[in-house]
Amino acid sequence: MSKRWGWAAIGVLLVGVWAACSDRTTASKPAPTVQASATAKPAKPTATAPKAWYDDYDPAHFASDVRRYAKQAGVNPQLLMAILYAESYKPHDPKFERQWAEVDSNPAFGIANMHKPAFDETKRGRDFAKRKWEELPDNPALAIQAAAWHLHDLAKRLPAKRADLYTKDELLALGYNAGGGNMRIFARGRKAGAQAQSYLDKIHKYWTKSADALTS
Repeated sequence: MSKRWGWAAIGVLLVGVWAACSDRTTASKPAPTVQASATAKPAKPTATAPKAWYDDYDPAHFASDVRRYAKQAGVNPQLLMAILYAESYKPHDPKFERQWAEVDSNPAFGIANMHKPAFDETKRGRDFAKRKWEELPDNPALAIQAAAWHLHDLAKRLPAKRADLYTKDELLALGYNAGGGNMRIFARGRKAGAQAQSYLDKIHKYWTKSADALTS
């Protein structure tokens, strides 16, 4: 009796050892890897949003509008283009312009940097009479149209007899920057002050470039 119970105990022990080893062997095996499907489609690249016109601003991009509105207003398109280049010193992002207007007591809007009184006076009786100055940051064509007709109106204010100090286009550029009253003073022979002369120097700087932009 005692010998049979001894062998039975050994047998139970061996079964326990085998089960424990089996569990360890199973646990040590790495989990099977899942193979990627051969038919899986690659992810589509994210579409890049197109650049806005003001992200890479160059007045030459609006050459057709300059030619069109300069012809309608009877002004020199090269002068109008040179003014756009002279006024391109600041960013023309519409959001930036509106934020700047919150801290500027006399803000100018649009790619031609037009002040509200000048725009409101220029639009009277014109086909853009119902447009608002606040639209200029978002509408380069409207800004060019208004600038062209503003130059037209300045030309009508020039005195019949003028001194030889400045050409007609130079006087109109001075008028665009310094106002019609000062333009008439310069037309009679008074030399422009430092600020007005600096603006005229910009017009001269961009004169040839403006001609090239209109023919490109």
